[in-house]
Amino acid sequence: MAEARYKQLVDQLAAEIRAGRLQPGTRLPTHRRLAERHGLALVTASRVYAELEAMGLVSGEVGRGTFVRETVRPRGLGIDQQAVAAGLVDLNFNYPSLPGQAELLRGALRQLAAGGELEAMLRYAPHGGRMHERARVARHLESRGLAAEPSRVLIVDGAQHGLAVTVMALLQPGDVIAVDALTYPGFKVLAEAQRLELAPIPASGQGPDLDALERLCTQRRVRAVYTMPTLHNPLGWVMSASRRRRLAAIARRHGLLVIEDAAYAFLADDPPPPLATLAPETTVYVSGLSKSVATGLRVGFVVAPEAWVPKIERSIRATTWCNPGVTTAIACAWLEDGTVGRLESEKRHDAATRQAIAGDALAGLRCVCHPASYFVWLPLPEETRADRVAAALMRDGVSVSTAEPFSASQHVPHALRLALGSVGLDSLRSALRTVRRVIAEQSF
Repeated sequence: MAEARYKQLVDQLAAEIRAGRLQPGTRLPTHRRLAERHGLALVTASRVYAELEAMGLVSGEVGRGTFVRETVRPRGLGIDQQAVAAGLVDLNFNYPSLPGQAELLRGALRQLAAGGELEAMLRYAPHGGRMHERARVARHLESRGLAAEPSRVLIVDGAQHGLAVTVMALLQPGDVIAVDALTYPGFKVLAEAQRLELAPIPASGQGPDLDALERLCTQRRVRAVYTMPTLHNPLGWVMSASRRRRLAAIARRHGLLVIEDAAYAFLADDPPPPLATLAPETTVYVSGLSKSVATGLRVGFVVAPEAWVPKIERSIRATTWCNPGVTTAIACAWLEDGTVGRLESEKRHDAATRQAIAGDALAGLRCVCHPASYFVWLPLPEETRADRVAAALMRDGVSVSTAEPFSASQHVPHALRLALGSVGLDSLRSALRTVRRVIAEQSF
């Protein structure tokens, strides 16, 4: 009988939420009050809310209660950040582009067609790239403060693929990986697919709380740490040299694999040396050209200790066999002739311009960002719910991401992550003003 009442109550509450009779943001009765009202055991009332939460209809927040969620889920909520529909202003994804890049590609294709390597591009390449291409990437990495022999460089199909083959090669299902409490969603997807356990580390100023990491390593068997020391996504920090040295020392002391994600590192002006220079024997450095050149140019690179290179090569073979010859040739040519360096410089200037626009349009709101990054982290005022703000913005034609895709912990802060790099400057200015207006409207 109690089972029947439990099922009926779940169905009743779900129907009321979907019909709009229980509005998004409504605080539901406490577990105890729900149990008393419907004659249920406390554990059964908790089960009702757990099932509604699994259906995506409510969310429980520690210290605050259980709330009705916005059931028209804006794109960008959840671990899967969906592509933005036509007609929406996209502040969800970053695909920064500069005028004239399409013409650059036309010229590169003509040059490639006139060269003598077309026949070779029709055949398989070595799993980690041809040695002269790996040497070209190694020379490029010197400008990032990373000296690496070409034999330790592997060319992959973008930085996400670099993370994937690193995880596949060096970690096992069930391994515990320390990550920032707010981290890159693509790594969360990868961890879920590989059945890794993510252990969140809170932020402390401009970087992770290294005391918390040390405690975690003494309490649990942590296998690796995933980190973005230079231009963290989404918080924009650049870790100091002293923090990096301490993180490297912790990794050595506890035998941690360090996965260093440097996808946005090109935006930081003269940062401290990469972790891969401080602990080269235990660090895998991953980056690529998607953000600095073009998202469609799927060329990334991995720098690993010599002993781990064969394992990562086998993962490349298992996933793509080898990197595409045409795009790799174009990327290496652009590395050689200075095109990549020029685009990176121009994008640093472009990002700074967009940050200035954001600072003006969002004046009065708390913004967490780096002055040369392509994103802003926007904590919302107290009692303002991120899902409601995101849904209201969607109705006004602006797509944003909430904190949910970035959160590695049970506590998801009410915040927005605004990507600044995918729309024109006038559209960006207008969209950010809309963001500010909607937050003000939702805060009352």
